[in-house]
Amino acid sequence: MKAVVMAGGFGTRIQPLTHSLPKPMLPIINRPMMEHIIVKLRDELGIKEFVILLYFKPETIKDYFKDGSDWGIKIDYVLPDDDYGTAGAVKCAEEYLKDDNFVIVSGDLVTDFDFTQITDAHKAKESKLTIALTPVEDPLQFGVVITDEEDRIEKFLEKPGWGEVFSDTINTGIYIIEPEILEYIPAETNFDFAKDLFPLLMDENITLYGPQVKGYWRDVGNPYSYRDVYHDILEGKVNFDFSGYHIPKDEDVLFSADQRDYSHVNIKGVVILGKNVSIGKNVKLHNVVIGNNVRIEDNVTMHNSVLWNDITIAKDSKLCQAVICDHDHLGEGTVIKTGAIIAENCDILDNVTIEKDVIVWPDKIIEEGAIVSNNVIWGSKYKSSIFEEGTVRGRTNIELSCEMATKLAESLGTMLPVGSTVYVSRDYHKSSRMLKRAFLGGLLSSGINAVDITYMPSAAMRYHLAHHDDISAGVHFRQSITDKTHTEILFFTEEGLRIDTNMAKSIERVFFRESFRRVDPEDIGEITEAEFLEKEYKEEILKHLDLDAIRINEHKLVVDMMNGSVAKIYPDLLNELQTEHIMLNVNPDERKLSILPTLEKKSRENLSKIVGSLEYDLGFIVYPNGQKMLMATDKGEILEGHVALLAVLNLINQTTEEKKKIFLPSWAPDIFDTKFDKLEIERGKYRNFTAEKLKEYFLVASVEGNFAFTEFALNRDAIFASLKVLELLSKHQLDLSAVADEVKDVFYLHEQVACPSSLKGKMMRKFLEDAKGKRSSMEDGVKIWFDDNDWILMIPDQYDENLNLYIQAKDEAAGKALLATYQEKIGQWISEKDDA
Repeated sequence: MKAVVMAGGFGTRIQPLTHSLPKPMLPIINRPMMEHIIVKLRDELGIKEFVILLYFKPETIKDYFKDGSDWGIKIDYVLPDDDYGTAGAVKCAEEYLKDDNFVIVSGDLVTDFDFTQITDAHKAKESKLTIALTPVEDPLQFGVVITDEEDRIEKFLEKPGWGEVFSDTINTGIYIIEPEILEYIPAETNFDFAKDLFPLLMDENITLYGPQVKGYWRDVGNPYSYRDVYHDILEGKVNFDFSGYHIPKDEDVLFSADQRDYSHVNIKGVVILGKNVSIGKNVKLHNVVIGNNVRIEDNVTMHNSVLWNDITIAKDSKLCQAVICDHDHLGEGTVIKTGAIIAENCDILDNVTIEKDVIVWPDKIIEEGAIVSNNVIWGSKYKSSIFEEGTVRGRTNIELSCEMATKLAESLGTMLPVGSTVYVSRDYHKSSRMLKRAFLGGLLSSGINAVDITYMPSAAMRYHLAHHDDISAGVHFRQSITDKTHTEILFFTEEGLRIDTNMAKSIERVFFRESFRRVDPEDIGEITEAEFLEKEYKEEILKHLDLDAIRINEHKLVVDMMNGSVAKIYPDLLNELQTEHIMLNVNPDERKLSILPTLEKKSRENLSKIVGSLEYDLGFIVYPNGQKMLMATDKGEILEGHVALLAVLNLINQTTEEKKKIFLPSWAPDIFDTKFDKLEIERGKYRNFTAEKLKEYFLVASVEGNFAFTEFALNRDAIFASLKVLELLSKHQLDLSAVADEVKDVFYLHEQVACPSSLKGKMMRKFLEDAKGKRSSMEDGVKIWFDDNDWILMIPDQYDENLNLYIQAKDEAAGKALLATYQEKIGQWISEKDDA
């Protein structure tokens, strides 16, 4: 028998405990929850071969368990390329499972079931699929299962109401399956065990068995159930093994990973200590689990609490039913009342009281003497502001709640004169719609009128901002393209540019002081619907293009719109251009947009195949909000970002009759600057450029697929940019492949290296020291040249704990050698003690 451990969930309901860890890796008695499951299956069933299904933060799990040899087992990992549901994910592992039956267990369960009872029942019934069932007090939140006297399953009730609860027996998510059942699961399809597979098998007259299993079983689904599991374990309600010791009932006992003398500690119930735990005088511990590298100072009292690793609890503190995560500091006199949870990297200053059931999210500083009675979600010791480059980002319905959106709108409205008008737009996602509606109410209450554009690409909305003098600002809501759990709110000036730092700080001052302007009823703003904006935008694009050149030369193209709001506009433009074209992913699809990296991968593959096989001239992938694009040549090659940028520059250089000014970021490749004799290229930062400054340039572009042709708009606009490229190719009868081939002779790479935020300043210093005696620049990060062409640029990541390394070299060997050299140097600099 083999074992499949399901470890791919996002852990959304149990946030913020899963801020940095996937849910199966949350510690239970100082070991990952999933480890207890794996050891139990190994010891009770003798299983030596495991398949772990990954999805969220897969590296964390793989780095911990590796190949499984430390546990005397063999582990194979499977990482599906999409969300295929529970059964669909198991189908992805079919190559490992087709020769023997296997048990499926979730990695986020805590149970003391006797698994031999389940396997014995499976064998006795000669079952093809067996589902372990167990009775629970509250079956409403689980799938109820009805069986007959022979344990044959008669009916499933998924998340029933009380009127449908004919049994207290629920599906535990533990299954024994024969390999032939895999034939009923379609490949690369979202397919769930309970909703899809089980009803299908019953329709096929395949008998499913559900033996009842007695014992402890808990799905650790939220922070409070996590805390309750510890209570149950320490109270002896679970037959649980810890480090080879059985926790006895009704006894005061201390387990320690170190051979230290803790005789001075007042122990009651079960107390478990990890490695390197320092405990001061007059400390009282009652049913407490403490991880590694924890310091507890004098006169501390803790009841029914869980401490993870690298924590300091200062003197005179009192904790009751608390969960304290990694890297937290609790100051002197901290009082945590029943049920509070302090997420990682928090600094609780002295004499703070945290009330019952409060959750403090990661990276918070709680000021001295504060009384915290509500969840602390917003704010960070690494971020001094809400805004990041004119954008507010946060977890949907958590950090970015409707309340938060309303307060942001009131703050913006307070900064504008009464009676001003603001454009408000969104993408297709329902979270964007929800937050936008809350935002509209806040604008109205501050006396601001709103034009509700509903869904529209942000690029199009920004164009209208810059061309309508009666609009004071614009706000766009969209789902993050990097994290489906996050929403982004983008704020724009009346010129269609991101608001600058000064405006962001002004809005923040109003927000934190809550000094909102609340107008009289007669001055409350009004909402009007946008009229003719789409039509006007499309007409203006066509006015800025040489339509005859495009129509006469008849370039054939394929455009993938990635199921986003671009599809409201792009098809009509293609029809007006009278080009032969194929449109892909036109219809809006929230599910696909929630897994954008997978969608992008498939779009790349499909675009390449279609353009190449049909011998079309050009292909584009236009991202959902209309700001970014990828290009495919007439040979079906998808151009990487730096090659696409160089190809566009080469195209402009070949087709212009007069000098054109171009602005690029500091990390853009420069090896062909001398080749582009008709271009005047500048590099640097343009974050707070004014509209007048931007108008000096013909093109403002990035290495990531963003292009702003200022003859049309000052903002990034992939819709216009793609058609501008089409126009230039058509007008001069050029092939994109030929244009790109002329600028491919360069090695360019962007790589990220992990670095704690606390060491980013040190890394800047070390790079500057390393640059001595070499040509270098400090305009944006630290850039070091090694000859005329080869250079490395290091810029600390503004948001994440990473360093961004950009490398240009004459060939791949030189570039990779340069990368390896600096990866090694950075590792040494991070590990070495500071000179001070």
